[in-house]
Amino acid sequence: MIQRALLGILVVGAAFFAPVARPFDTWKGYGGGADSSQYSSLKEINKTNVAQLQVAWTFQPGAAASTNPLVVDGVMYVPGGGGITALDAATGKQLWVSQGGTNSRGMNYWESKDRSDRRLVFINQGFIKEINARTGELIATFGENGRVDPSAGADRGIGRPGGNPGRIYKDTIIVTSPAGGAGYDATPGDVQAFDVLTGKRKWTFHSVPMAGETGADSWPAEALAGGGGVHNWSEFTVDEDKGLVLVPFGTARFDFFGGNRKGNNLFAYSLVALDAETGKRRWHFQMVHHDLWDYDLPTAPKLLTVRNNGQNVDVVAQPTKHGFLFVLNRDTGVPLWPVQERPVPQSDVPGEYTSPTQPFPTLPPPFARQSFTEKDINPLLTPEQKETIRQQLLSSRNEGLFTPPSMQGSIELPGHNGGANWGSSAVNPEKGTMYIVSKELPTLLRVVRRGEGGRGGAGGGGGRGRGNRGGDAPAAGAPAAPGAPAAGGPTAPAAAPQGRGPAAPPAAPEAAAAAGRGAPAANAAPAAGRGQRAFRPEGFVDYDVPYVFMNNGTTPEGVGGLPVIGPPWSQITAYDLNTGRIIWQKPHGDVTVLAEKGKGTGSLAPRGGVVATGGGLVFAGTASDRKFRAYDQDDGKVLWEYDLPGAQEGVPAVYQVEGHQFIAVPVGGGSVFQARAAQGNPLPAAGPAQYMVFALPKK
Repeated sequence: MIQRALLGILVVGAAFFAPVARPFDTWKGYGGGADSSQYSSLKEINKTNVAQLQVAWTFQPGAAASTNPLVVDGVMYVPGGGGITALDAATGKQLWVSQGGTNSRGMNYWESKDRSDRRLVFINQGFIKEINARTGELIATFGENGRVDPSAGADRGIGRPGGNPGRIYKDTIIVTSPAGGAGYDATPGDVQAFDVLTGKRKWTFHSVPMAGETGADSWPAEALAGGGGVHNWSEFTVDEDKGLVLVPFGTARFDFFGGNRKGNNLFAYSLVALDAETGKRRWHFQMVHHDLWDYDLPTAPKLLTVRNNGQNVDVVAQPTKHGFLFVLNRDTGVPLWPVQERPVPQSDVPGEYTSPTQPFPTLPPPFARQSFTEKDINPLLTPEQKETIRQQLLSSRNEGLFTPPSMQGSIELPGHNGGANWGSSAVNPEKGTMYIVSKELPTLLRVVRRGEGGRGGAGGGGGRGRGNRGGDAPAAGAPAAPGAPAAGGPTAPAAAPQGRGPAAPPAAPEAAAAAGRGAPAANAAPAAGRGQRAFRPEGFVDYDVPYVFMNNGTTPEGVGGLPVIGPPWSQITAYDLNTGRIIWQKPHGDVTVLAEKGKGTGSLAPRGGVVATGGGLVFAGTASDRKFRAYDQDDGKVLWEYDLPGAQEGVPAVYQVEGHQFIAVPVGGGSVFQARAAQGNPLPAAGPAQYMVFALPKK
């Protein structure tokens, strides 16, 4: 736990900030707006009265509730009733239901300058769809009968969008493509822009460069045509004032072995700034070279203006799965504080390539643990399990962050289902502060030849392995194995200079159930075309890398499904990005089935998004104790908490109606990666999925 007395610095520093560019008192886009701030300036609900919050109304959509609501002119829009449901945002009264909804994490709102034309723009079954925001009627003049297939007419085979809602910029809807296929053969995650009125394509950015394009020399020439992955499956950000689209890209396929893609593989694991009008790259910064750990960038970058060296600087802050927070100048992509290229462990898998170095920020400090040693073993486990884990750590490659996957088996932490993920960070642009909810889930990775498999399952034909998400109960009389006997490892290093500076040339889901990689099942659509088969050099071996989430620990009392690393298993970290320092860091939530032993451990795998407000509060929900909490922005103290009927499963929305402030929370079911209760202390079944809306009592 880290506590720092920086309140005076925050107060003094705030006086120097430039005016905040836009009002933060509406919630017209996913995460609050195109800038992904997850911030509301509303302050009716504040530190002095947050303990008085109560449920104002609820709405059960009849399906999952994980989509961030939109609120415009006193009307809330959420998926429900088989389509999009419009509700009175003050009372929850249903106004209308459209046909054909969305399973994406959010939606978009667009209006003409005179407001005579108002539209909801969202992803439906892989298509971009538009409806009238006042009536729910289809906008038939958009595309073909109200929808556009982004894969149709593309200049190469790509998939259709899914869980990522896209973003509006002026009269343009911008969408990203998921990687069609999880193995070596996959489609690239190109970014496309379409006219919001007609549906006509405006521009395309190739996430895997074509021959002759910037970044092409970071791949083998033969690999470009069949290069796949490098997709933004989750969320991205638009800077409307600067005309920038800021896209955090994911891993090149195959996620855990890259012997057929020697090089840094731009624009994989890079934050790329695109011109919103043309789609041309302005700058990029790669945060992992030649990724071998599925350490993609699932979190939308955050926009802030901070005070640095006596000047106001517009920055973009990018959290990562592996626990780093990169802070870059928004105009140039140059780090605000030095980023060092440090030597990292090298692969011993025949045919593999690893970068000799990886980027390490000197500031801010990491928000998650990045190594797993004997001292970190979960003290709550049985003695037999502790010894099993100790032997596992000794017998595996376990050289800290960027330990490459191996045939011996490698330990990965925070793990590719750890660190920061979609919806997990918020900022207060008026202070220059940032709040990140993170989790830690060690993973065991083992490189095997196709067909050898291993516990956790082989990733079919070079595909990604399966995680042991449930933590199967151990056989009677035997200690529960904390992980498979062996299973590939953490990240593999990759080197090459950073691509940064304007137009500078390059120098050389989480499991689907857990985070919705690509399109959720009900929202998925087959890829329009697989494109060409991935390059396989002579003598290439199609390795599999089964992985096992090390979360099947058991206590002497019989509680199972616990991480084999000790708590905290999730944290919330507050940063002052004027200084690059941590203000405070605290465990985020508890584990109910552990009773008193579960207090202060941090929740298991929280997927509830976080929001910050002008009332000095940070709101975030947890899964393993099913609570929604309000934290004090200044010191992390819990000021209020509420027992939810299920786990929070998406990003809340903060809005007002006639001056009265509300907070709408998507509440799902039992969530994933949750512990199993011991007999005699069962966790009650989760209630139905619903949107729960909180407010202060009316005076």
